Amino acid sequence: MIHTPMTLTEIATAVDAGRTVHWQNGSYTVRKGPAHDDAPGNAANPALRYVIAHEAGNCIGLTWRDGITLNGKECDFFALD
Repeated sequence: MIHTPMTLTEIATAVDAGRTVHWQNGSYTVRKGPAHDDAPGNAANPALRYVIAHEAGNCIGLTWRDGITLNGKECDFFALD
């Protein structure tokens, strides 16, 4: 399977459209969570609402706290549908 690199904007757009986006393999899925008042920058940068979740229940933010830098390489993200 050939994966086309996905930018932050492409990832967010795909997730918002209901597409399944994975990181590295099928065990990791990008999800959008609710805004949290205690998370710095959430209101100013909606990208901070996205997380990379592992099927075992652990998760990390899709981006660093800057809301721009991905926690992973663009080539590691892919949509199956």
